[in-house]
Amino acid sequence: MFTNLFLFSIVICSNLIIGVLLGMTGISGFLLPLIYVGFLGMPLHDSLALSFLSFAVSGIIGAYSYWKSKNMDLKLALFLSIGSLPGALLGVQINVLISDFLAELLLYLFILLAGLSILFKKNNENTITKQSILLNHSFIVILLGFLTAVICALTGAGGPILLVPLLVSLGVNIRVAVGVSLLNSVVIAIPSIFGYFAHANMETTTPLIAASLLGTIIGILTGARLANKVPIHHLKIMISVITILSSVYMLVMLKVGA
Repeated sequence: MFTNLFLFSIVICSNLIIGVLLGMTGISGFLLPLIYVGFLGMPLHDSLALSFLSFAVSGIIGAYSYWKSKNMDLKLALFLSIGSLPGALLGVQINVLISDFLAELLLYLFILLAGLSILFKKNNENTITKQSILLNHSFIVILLGFLTAVICALTGAGGPILLVPLLVSLGVNIRVAVGVSLLNSVVIAIPSIFGYFAHANMETTTPLIAASLLGTIIGILTGARLANKVPIHHLKIMISVITILSSVYMLVMLKVGA
């Protein structure tokens, strides 16, 4: 009973904190599978199922908030999503076919790279740049959505961690990039949810769904309200440092366990 209550509480707190960070920066969802797999010792498919459920909920609420604040490019989001749907399906199938060790290794390595990319990415929130002409070609945007979705669905890293820096580097305003990426994360999450829940232990996972949803909803609503009040640069540094240290630790533990 105590163990179940402890696990329930940890899941709520994790989703609450990461939901706040997602609402403010669009980045940090990839920490969820790291917490579930690495620190709570949950099975990989159970962890990814719960993570993508949170990504879907936070994506819907967050994208709506950014759309209301006029930080949304629906055309860009549409073409990205066209590619993301089959990409997510492929990513889930690849994950199911490979071993748990390889899947966890890819997860931790990807999270490490994500943390490094956030740390060394220059903050250009207030910089006005011209959008790349590549974004004018629908095929390229669809291909971008497909490739990022494959990686995100395979590793459980969520969508914004890849799309936000990519879109910003292509000249998209960082606020718009976060909004578009949150909406796109819903498209990646939907097939991932069905794919991973099909291989999850529903007896142990079902009670945690409520905890996951409760924490995520409160967190993302709070984060979206704070989005324009807290310096994103400082948050990204904090997230990147925590991510790098955690992923290095879990890679060492994975090596020791092997």
